[in-house]
Amino acid sequence: MEHLTWKKEGHVAIVTIDSPPANALSSGILKDLSTVLDEVEQDSTIKTVILNGEGKFFSAGADIKEFTTLQGESDYAALAKKGQQLFNRIENFHVPVIASIHGAALGGGLELAMSCHVRVVTKSSKLGLPELNLGIIPGFAGTQRLPRYVGLPKAYEMVLTGEPITGEEAVNLGLANHAVDDEDLEVFSMKLANKFSSKSGPSIHAVMKLLPYAQTSQFNEGVDAEAVEFGKVFGNSDAKEGITAFIEKRKPNFKDQ
Repeated sequence: MEHLTWKKEGHVAIVTIDSPPANALSSGILKDLSTVLDEVEQDSTIKTVILNGEGKFFSAGADIKEFTTLQGESDYAALAKKGQQLFNRIENFHVPVIASIHGAALGGGLELAMSCHVRVVTKSSKLGLPELNLGIIPGFAGTQRLPRYVGLPKAYEMVLTGEPITGEEAVNLGLANHAVDDEDLEVFSMKLANKFSSKSGPSIHAVMKLLPYAQTSQFNEGVDAEAVEFGKVFGNSDAKEGITAFIEKRKPNFKDQ
């Protein structure tokens, strides 16, 4: 792949956007990211994904130069749909995806990060949706995901001013989970990913299906689905191992089955 690299460390896939200088989200990066998701899905031993950026930025936004090659409303709408579909796929992925953010996550970069399940930022990171400064609007579901995390009043302010917030502010607002010093980002993100990955694979997959119900009006459907998944998980050998290990006061040795 031209724009991304990825490697596997234990049960963790580390995916790196590598398109200097700003890791701008071009069509090529979106295509490569989709390919990486395909490859990760084929490896049943991967339990967590870390998404980060090479160089100075996580991603400073969409590839503005690419916009100049598009013709008419239908082309722009198609580009927006392409990004939205990919980011929806990340949000609905079968294992957790951690966005490990340094430098800037702006525009499409923040929209990508918001589609991930957990965000770890540096304290000095800049996060924002500055599209209105260019006379355009967010197109990869930024207007829909941002209010989930920061609330509608703050979302109005961030989008209408286009002004970024720091990593520390993002944590205070609920947009990020953790803010760390720059030098600690990689180690902290990996430590968190290993915590996730220490759990049983079937349990992780079940939780990834269930938690999104909480963001919809389908509470009863979510409760019913939880009961079904609860029954399935208890039929796994990992459940027996986990309970036995708890009784014997030792760490479980899950086999992901």
